[in-house]
Amino acid sequence: MAAPPASTQPRPPGILAATGGSGMRFIHTADWQIGKVFRRFGEREPLFAEARLAAIEAIGELAIREGARHVLVAGDLYDVETPQPATLRGPLERMRRFAGVIWHILPGNHDADRPRGVWERVAEADAPENVRVHRRPEPVALEPGVFLLPAPLARRAEASDLTAWMDDAPTPEGALRIGIAHGSVTGFDSQGEANNPVDPARPGKAGLAYLALGDWHRTLRISDRVWYAGTPEPDRFDSQETGKALVVETRGGDAAPAVREAVVGRYRWLSLDAEIADDDGAGDIEARIRGLDNLSTLVLRLRIGGAVSLSGRRALEAALARLGAACAWLDPDLEALRARPSQADLEAIDFDGALRDVAERLQARIADDAAAPDSRAIAEEALTRLYLMATEGARR
Repeated sequence: MAAPPASTQPRPPGILAATGGSGMRFIHTADWQIGKVFRRFGEREPLFAEARLAAIEAIGELAIREGARHVLVAGDLYDVETPQPATLRGPLERMRRFAGVIWHILPGNHDADRPRGVWERVAEADAPENVRVHRRPEPVALEPGVFLLPAPLARRAEASDLTAWMDDAPTPEGALRIGIAHGSVTGFDSQGEANNPVDPARPGKAGLAYLALGDWHRTLRISDRVWYAGTPEPDRFDSQETGKALVVETRGGDAAPAVREAVVGRYRWLSLDAEIADDDGAGDIEARIRGLDNLSTLVLRLRIGGAVSLSGRRALEAALARLGAACAWLDPDLEALRARPSQADLEAIDFDGALRDVAERLQARIADDAAAPDSRAIAEEALTRLYLMATEGARR
């Protein structure tokens, strides 16, 4: 349910008023993307969906440890505007468990506040009393002398800056003003949406102690008073390794807020590169990966280059199969790995026969510097597959 608007009087814009030297500690989070589909993970997909719900509990526990009564969720709680009933209720029930914490929800671009949309369904679902959905741009009292200024999205893409209203938002003189929005900071090389612009100078123009932003999926400081919290559970390799939330403490007056990053996610997303120089490379790579902490929570993209014999390739694929079972998810990329067939490899395919003739012709194509790269790559893959099939049959 949306909190009632504050009883206010106009105040001059552009002035950060003091709050009697008092401050406030709260949690800033965003981009939960509940309901996101992870088809690439196959049978493990439910684990990643559940981790996003578990992150809500981690955020609630963080709020309790930090003595923070308010959690600001800066957009995209849901990944879609039409979640299934269980998906709709899942995060609400997680937040309900933390009765001493008030969760302030802002509609974002993935879950915009459309007519008969997700937020009307949330209201009809008997949302917990400690969950406040801010569907209107109006000042909301958080605590005595502290006001939240939300900029909710009513559609996926807006061309104008919805935080502009904050400049003239009426709050009592001396109030602490905190903004919350979802969009892309203007004049910055953002990975967020091209629409929904946000002026990074808004705190100075609107007298904000802090502007809590969502849209980027990694934690990012824009200025002392403007931060992206990032997602609490990463969903791609180009965001960040672990999911985080921000512990924010406003200090009153003109002092910049203190902002600390706190890890709340379960899975780590990591990209690594490795080179193989000889047939011992598979063992070296496996040892390197097993030396990492908590493989069961590791989502790993492993790019392997170099050159290896066909028997070495078999050893590598066996090592990758073991690592794939040990990790939460392993995404091996062998595009840069070249085949270097040995005489023993060719004899393992066929000592003297039709298959040996095919293997030698493929080997010649691989070694032909004048051949097109695509042609050589196809020959490498064909020879590797031929070797694996031939030797697999011999092992049975």
